[in-house]
Amino acid sequence: MPIDSIGTIFGETGFTDFRFVVSDPSTKQSDYLKIWHETDGWTLAQVISITRSNEDITIDSALDRRDDAGVDRVIAKAMVIGSRQNRVLRTPKTPFSPGDRVFRADPELVASTLGLTRGNVYIGLLEGQRIPVRLDANTLVQKHCSILARTGSGKSYTAGVIMEELLDQGIPLLIIDPHGEYTTLREPAVEGDFEYFDVSPSGYADRLTVYTPADRVLNPGADQVFRLNGVNLRAGDLSRILGIQSSTQMGVIYEAIQKIRAEKDRYTVDDIIFEVGNSNSNAKWGVLSTLETIRDTEILSETPTSIQELVQPGKGSIIDMKGVVPDMQAMIVARLCEELFEARKINLIPPMMLVIEEAHNYCPEKGFSKTVSTDILRTIASEGRKFGLGMTVISQRPARIDKNVLSQCNTQIILKVTNPNDLQAIRKGLEGISVEAEDEIKRLPPGVALVVSGDIERPIVVEIRARKSRHGGGSVSVIEHEPRSVHEPFVKPEKMKKQEIFEVDHKIPEKKKTGSLFAKVFGSGKL
Repeated sequence: MPIDSIGTIFGETGFTDFRFVVSDPSTKQSDYLKIWHETDGWTLAQVISITRSNEDITIDSALDRRDDAGVDRVIAKAMVIGSRQNRVLRTPKTPFSPGDRVFRADPELVASTLGLTRGNVYIGLLEGQRIPVRLDANTLVQKHCSILARTGSGKSYTAGVIMEELLDQGIPLLIIDPHGEYTTLREPAVEGDFEYFDVSPSGYADRLTVYTPADRVLNPGADQVFRLNGVNLRAGDLSRILGIQSSTQMGVIYEAIQKIRAEKDRYTVDDIIFEVGNSNSNAKWGVLSTLETIRDTEILSETPTSIQELVQPGKGSIIDMKGVVPDMQAMIVARLCEELFEARKINLIPPMMLVIEEAHNYCPEKGFSKTVSTDILRTIASEGRKFGLGMTVISQRPARIDKNVLSQCNTQIILKVTNPNDLQAIRKGLEGISVEAEDEIKRLPPGVALVVSGDIERPIVVEIRARKSRHGGGSVSVIEHEPRSVHEPFVKPEKMKKQEIFEVDHKIPEKKKTGSLFAKVFGSGKL
């Protein structure tokens, strides 16, 4: 057997998988393999499971830990990926033959077969390989992207990597940032495995502007305040902004605006409040309360932030929602996204990527909640690609995102997820997720993602690269602990004799002396 062979195929083989006896002890699950096929040449496969057995080891020999109890047999199961012929990936028409030798795949074969060489958005390295994984920027923007993970698995960090790459490609970004996590994109990273991933620290302060819908006192780190247009609002616009669904209240607003428009060409929220106050309807009080609340936030302005200011070639804008109540956040997202969609339809702004962090709060699945921003985000998910308006949705609760939005994401970057409902949502809503991939998702370490994309032939596991800019989404430590050494020597446990094991397993616990109930209540009576 050649020195680089790692095993031999045996038993029954099929078109899609085969088993082989492993001869190289370093072989691991997810390793890429190559096998010579009689008609297709070198064909790529991947290890999906490994089992170890030894029929010579009995219970007695296991207890004695005898070292002469036979030889382990290691069997691996591999899935056939195929070979690239005329730029098209094809699987063999005939199965491999028992006795065929299995080899480790070289990086060039892996990269070319999986289609990892065509993109320009560098997100990391293929797990276990020094092969860069690059996604296509056009596909990422045109066909939407989702980044899903449980809390603490690297969701925001990964999103930051995608944003850095898109900015490097000159693609405009508009980031909805509920907690101010992405404002640190302006600063270069101070720590990270830069050499391993072949990146250099870099800040994006010259390409990013941070806006706050709140007061600058609440958010002093913002560069500008963000304001929506509050002039000449129509009844329908105002009803959506206020979240009004009552037909009676909508009637009050419509009547007030009609009276104002008969007298003025230009009017503001103050004019609407005055006219609603003159209404004879009892429904006016609820409308007045809502109108005054939104007026006091100053989010509606006579000098609004323009869409052209927010979306510029090669630039990014962050809407930092820190200090803004949730209902107001949803209203801002709804109004802003409506303006974005209309602006792209008439080519008023360049093609761009809209990033929605905590997407389950802005487009929740039916049965969880309802927000004013759901409808427009559904529209962007289904129609945005026609107009060059891409969307990246980020969430730690996939089950709570509107399934119509999630299913439209052609690129899925999934870090560790363990919640059964979230896993079910991923399985139902996303293409290309197998049972094996679902099991892989539950075991992923932080910073490692399962990536599914139309540009990549099958789901792959990727070590997300180091951020160039500073990460701002880490958890705050409550108690500082002394670091525990990871290099402490391992102490091998002493062997236990069979008699000792029996005594441990069958030791009868002594009866605890608790005293009588009378003694517990009144005491023992001893002086």
